[in-house]
Amino acid sequence: MARTPTKKRRPAARSGTRAKKPRRRGVSRPRGRVKRRWLARLIAFGFLFSLVAGVYVLYLDHTVRTKFEGKRWAVPARVYGRPLELYAGARLTGEQLQAELRRLGYRKVAHPRQPASWSQSGSRFLIRTRNFQFWDGAEPEQYIDLRLDGGRVAHLSQADGAELALLRLEAPEIGSIYPAHNEDRVLVRRDQLPPGLVTALLAVEDRTFHEHHGVDPRGIARALWANLRAGALVQGGSTLTQQLIKNFYLTRERTLWRKLNEAVMALLLDARYGKDEILGAYANEIYLGQDGSRAIHGFGLASDFYFNRPLGELDLARQALLVALVRGPSYYDPRRNPKRARKRRDLVLRLLAEQGAISQAEARHAAAQPLGVTDQRGRGRGNFPAFMDLVRRQLHRDYREEDLTSEGLRIFTTLDPWVQAHAEEALGDRLGKLEKWNKLPAGKLEGSAVVVDAQGAEVLALVGGRKARFAGFNRALDAVRPIGSLIKPVVYLAALMEPARYTLVTPLEDTGLTIRGGDGKAWTPRNYDRKEHGQVPLHRALANSYNLSTVRLGMDMGLGRVADLLRELGISRPVEPVPAMLLGALSLSPLEVAQLYQGFAGGGFYSPLRAIREVLDAEGRPLQRYPLTVRQAVPGEAVYLLNRNLQEVVSEGTGKGLDRFLPSALKVAGKTGTTDGLRDSWFAGFTGDKVAVVWVGRDDNRPAGLTGGTGALQVWGDMMRRIAPLSLELISPEGVETVWVEPHSMMRSGEGCEGARPFPFIKGSAPRIHSSCSRGGESGLGGFLRDLFQ
Repeated sequence: MARTPTKKRRPAARSGTRAKKPRRRGVSRPRGRVKRRWLARLIAFGFLFSLVAGVYVLYLDHTVRTKFEGKRWAVPARVYGRPLELYAGARLTGEQLQAELRRLGYRKVAHPRQPASWSQSGSRFLIRTRNFQFWDGAEPEQYIDLRLDGGRVAHLSQADGAELALLRLEAPEIGSIYPAHNEDRVLVRRDQLPPGLVTALLAVEDRTFHEHHGVDPRGIARALWANLRAGALVQGGSTLTQQLIKNFYLTRERTLWRKLNEAVMALLLDARYGKDEILGAYANEIYLGQDGSRAIHGFGLASDFYFNRPLGELDLARQALLVALVRGPSYYDPRRNPKRARKRRDLVLRLLAEQGAISQAEARHAAAQPLGVTDQRGRGRGNFPAFMDLVRRQLHRDYREEDLTSEGLRIFTTLDPWVQAHAEEALGDRLGKLEKWNKLPAGKLEGSAVVVDAQGAEVLALVGGRKARFAGFNRALDAVRPIGSLIKPVVYLAALMEPARYTLVTPLEDTGLTIRGGDGKAWTPRNYDRKEHGQVPLHRALANSYNLSTVRLGMDMGLGRVADLLRELGISRPVEPVPAMLLGALSLSPLEVAQLYQGFAGGGFYSPLRAIREVLDAEGRPLQRYPLTVRQAVPGEAVYLLNRNLQEVVSEGTGKGLDRFLPSALKVAGKTGTTDGLRDSWFAGFTGDKVAVVWVGRDDNRPAGLTGGTGALQVWGDMMRRIAPLSLELISPEGVETVWVEPHSMMRSGEGCEGARPFPFIKGSAPRIHSSCSRGGESGLGGFLRDLFQ
């Protein structure tokens, strides 16, 4: 019989001991295995982290190298004005010379020993110039002796007496064409940084620059302690390398992640590049101020912006001020906060003395100096917005787009700052007086002015409005307004080009007429004085700006002929050949009018107005430009007759009001222009060396209440009085002869005959019938037959 199995009993636990629980089957606690598993995970995570961090550091390293070794900055194009040329006999006043020297940042001293300095004793000037690279060669530094007499250069030589035929002062910088982000720089190399500036910068911003590796923990602690002791922020904790990284590579956000990136990139930059390279980059990158929308970066541009001098010409006090601005250009702005800026500058000087970089005496002497900041904001301040607008347009007109994308261009223009300043002043002053005299609302009148070199067609000045230094609507280029009687010289020129039919003494009918257009509408012109003047000689009709005789003459010549002549003289705008065109129902800008009248002043030659002389690339090579065509547009003989007539406009006609402004010996040719409702007031004219156009009116096109003679002529005369141009001495072409004519009968007369006047005629067109005075009493048919068969 089988046995029933029995359960084994556990032995009873001993007294005082805890019975062990039975271990469950299949369950264990491998503690060593768990630890090994977590250690593996930690190693894997560490490896992955190191791999990611390594890749990220490599990425940062690539970022540092790519930008630092590539093209670091988009350098703006520098724009220069016309250089002042000095030679014996050149027209120059002491006032003009001093203004040019101040504009260039030259210093007046007792004895000029440094470049860009000058002294004066009466009419004698001793000047040490700067060297300058022009488009046609270098102008070396010179020490010259210049003497003035009677508004001209009477003597020019080297200070040691050596002969000097010609000297050009450096071209004044008048502006820049900036990259899209509106940052500006004057790049300097490390060896161009003044030692005093470098010493001050390191003393204040990074004492251990040459010892640390991009980040300086001890410097951070030291700066913290110094700031606590001073109770103010006197030292920064970031190294120059970190500051460069922050400004050059990173954003302005204040986060721990950005600070970590900054530190890593500073270490990488310091490891890859030398201290001089880093310092040079810092000197060009550091932000030091704001000029409107233009950011001022780098010590080179800041020196020009605040002191109107190159960096190498700064003394210790000015160098210390630039270093002071590093801490906060806006907070320590020396123009807005001069006391705050001076306190910071003096702190920089005190730190230099404490560190033994300068003596206490040098620090006290520099601290006693004024800040030295100029009122004008540097030579590249962009104070000529209207002219710069023209430069931009002509760059795209005359040069290839692919060439203009190059950076660091140097653009030499035709702007004469002396003429520009007088044009701006005359326009601003006269508009205010015109409003007051004519009881017009203050600030409603606007105007523009263009001044051109009469022979070279170079634009010397361009004023776009009464607030000339502010960018805005450029009336000189974009105010396209009816020109009124300014078109009349073109009508009369068309007639004078046919000498067999018309001369200056040909009688014209100044009587009423009505013209019906193609649409059947009648047009009845009238004279300004609402009168008819009967039969008048051609020259008097233009001098007095008679409308009726002009319309009759224009219709006889043909509207198409007048329109063609406008195109020949450089007007590219479409011209609608309608009768009203003859009295100025043609709208042009002041610059286009200047182009038209430059053709008269140039003897009938068409020369495109230009604002650019030359453009150099960053390596100093001239850019190739599209050719500018200069051509004989109209015969010189006819233009000479017209110009004599335009001189009569000023001496006896509608332009006679100029005698209030200009000396009687100064000969001028010109024409007034007035439009319907007295909305536009014009004057266009020329002297021996200048062509100038002035427009006055209102932007809202409401009546200004001014004729050409009571408005624009006043501005023109005041402007020319200030500029003091040459007299217009017309030279008769070979194909022109002068004949004395009796004014009433228009017969040929003699020089001694009563009332006789000399008139120019294209040869073969002068009157052939002699007056009784010139033929000893024989006149009429007998005189005619005698002349006919002589």
